[in-house]
Amino acid sequence: MSYFDAASSAPLHPVARQALLASLDEGWADPSRLYREGRRARLLLDAAREAAAEAVGCRPDELAFTSSGTRAVHDGIAGALAGRRRVGRHLIVSAVEHSSVLHSAELFEVTEVPVSRTGAVSPQSYVDALRPDTALACLQSANHEVGTVQPVAEVAAVCRQAGVPLLVDAAQSLGWGPVEGEWSLLTASAHKWGGPSGVGLLAVRKGVRFSPQGPVDERESGRAPGFENLPAIVAAAASLRAVRAEAAQEAVRLRELTARIRARVPRLVPDVDVVGDPEKRLPGIVTFSCLYVDGETLLHELDREGFSVSSGSSCTSSTLTPSHVLKAMGVLSEGNVRVSLPFGAVSEEVDRFLEVLPGAVAAVREKLGAPTPSAVVREDSLVVDALGKRCPIPVIELAKVIGDVPVGGTVRVLSDDEAARLDIPAWCEMREQEYVGEEPADNGTAYVIRRIR
Repeated sequence: MSYFDAASSAPLHPVARQALLASLDEGWADPSRLYREGRRARLLLDAAREAAAEAVGCRPDELAFTSSGTRAVHDGIAGALAGRRRVGRHLIVSAVEHSSVLHSAELFEVTEVPVSRTGAVSPQSYVDALRPDTALACLQSANHEVGTVQPVAEVAAVCRQAGVPLLVDAAQSLGWGPVEGEWSLLTASAHKWGGPSGVGLLAVRKGVRFSPQGPVDERESGRAPGFENLPAIVAAAASLRAVRAEAAQEAVRLRELTARIRARVPRLVPDVDVVGDPEKRLPGIVTFSCLYVDGETLLHELDREGFSVSSGSSCTSSTLTPSHVLKAMGVLSEGNVRVSLPFGAVSEEVDRFLEVLPGAVAAVREKLGAPTPSAVVREDSLVVDALGKRCPIPVIELAKVIGDVPVGGTVRVLSDDEAARLDIPAWCEMREQEYVGEEPADNGTAYVIRRIR
């Protein structure tokens, strides 16, 4: 089985396993106690904090261990906004942040900064979003779905000039290297770099106004209540140091493998859109979307062939809505596949994936079939009734009838699937047809397409 979903959770690093087992014997006592076992546990905790702080690029007393990366994000945002409550409650986030950031932002007055089709923000967008009552800005170091690296240093400079702290979600990138720029707060999650789950990092620079929320606890400078999971913390710090030592060499190798996927997938599979920045990206992530393909079915096909990958398609999520990242980028979401290679992934596995993928996509398209569209001619336009049908069916029906109208004629696709709002314009761009826009329709929306070739 080839595990290609390291962006969700990386396999446990061997160093993490060794450190975890060793600290189970040595680090079980309360590190706040003064007797021998407590002092031994305190030494382990302090050493782990120093190692993690060195990797982050902060002082040990600026870093706290939390119960998860999500907890670190929630506590970081809440604490920073509470510390600057006299300034205001306005928060700036990018439209492609991790859901933990976006869910936290829902509690405050928020401005979402748009991104380009590659998934990157513009520093100028943060300048434009700043207000006198802006208390905090947030920006991920790199995107978890498409791998695009964000201009953190430039945005940090903009925020510092305005006197606004910047919180950086570094979950995806910290294993590859420190985050550049003068950030104010930083969060990360150990299971993203091969540490154990249940350990997050929250770094708060000295001088940043920060007021921890919730009941006061004396542990972790009051920023992370509860007894420290010392064996997991030691394993997280040890594995972070280990992956950093391997990162430069491994990055070169994984970039070659993902570049191979980016180049060959469009040649092997028709009607594919490879998304994300081709250059400014994390070494191990490549994402593409396939027209006329159901994402969940494709994942099952690849799973049967021995590949574990993930998807941002609406049909693979519990909400039945397309990925907010792909939606913000304005790219095709259906038939979406994210390949995220772990440390140690080998060339032979990638080559076998490229051999299997065309057949898997073709099998899904064949299983999905080409439904006979319910189409009627109304004056000079064609109306396709796809109400009640989930994407990619509305797109498939559009593709089947676009040739039935003359050049200059229009097709109106009736759909009540939210994903159609993203996928029909994306199809038009890929097939060089004109997307006119959308109109209200009974029980849904009418998407208007003009044939131009």
